[in-house]
Amino acid sequence: MFLMRRPAVSGRLPKLMDSDQQAALEQAWALLADGAAKRRHAMHTPVLAGVTAEGLPDQRIMVLREAAADLALLRLHTDARSPKVTQLDGRPVHVLAYDAGAAIQLRIEGKGRIERNGRRVEAIWAEATCFARRCYLAEAAPGTVRVTPGSGLPPEVEGHQPNEEQLVPARANFAILLVEVSAIDWLHLANSGHRRCRFERNGTDWSASWLQP
Repeated sequence: MFLMRRPAVSGRLPKLMDSDQQAALEQAWALLADGAAKRRHAMHTPVLAGVTAEGLPDQRIMVLREAAADLALLRLHTDARSPKVTQLDGRPVHVLAYDAGAAIQLRIEGKGRIERNGRRVEAIWAEATCFARRCYLAEAAPGTVRVTPGSGLPPEVEGHQPNEEQLVPARANFAILLVEVSAIDWLHLANSGHRRCRFERNGTDWSASWLQP
C-alpha cells in the first residue's frame, strides 16, 4: 500500500471497485475532517479561490470548520459583508489543501453556498466563543479603505473579549460558506513514485480515475 497513513474517515462513502482508490478517497476526507477539528493541523487553513466580477482569480486563506464526507460538504465562516460572498455564492469554488507530513495535496472543486439565517446558522453562531465572534463586530466591511491601520473593532472590545450583550450587533455580519464538493484531485508525493487520482461525484456516488502525477 502506497498511502503513508489512513486516518478513520467520518461519514459513509460508497465503495469503489479499486481498493487503493477507495483508501485514497477515505484518506482525503479524513485529512479534511482532521483539519476542521484540529487548529494545528496542516489542512486547518486551506486556500479558497473564486473569480471576481472582472473574471480574475481571487484567493484567500480561510479556516476549515467542518468536513462531512457523507454529504460531500465543507463548511467555513465569513463576514456577510465581504466581497467574497458575491464571488462564491452559487458559483464555482476551488480549494487547495496540503499536508506536508502525509505528503498529500488536495485540489477540490465545488459550488459555494452562503447561508446567513436559519437553524443551522443560529446553532453555529451560538456554539462559537465570544472571542471568535468578536471579529464580526467590525464597524466596516472587509476591504473598506482606511485612513490608518486598525482592526475596525469598537474601542470597547479592542483587545478585550466582549460579552453576549455587546455581541448582539455582530450576528447580522455572520454567515457560513458551504462548499458542495464535486471533485477531488488527490496527489501523494513519494520518493518511490508519486500517485495521483481524480474523484468525481455524481449524486451520492463517486467515480475515480488514476492520473499521471
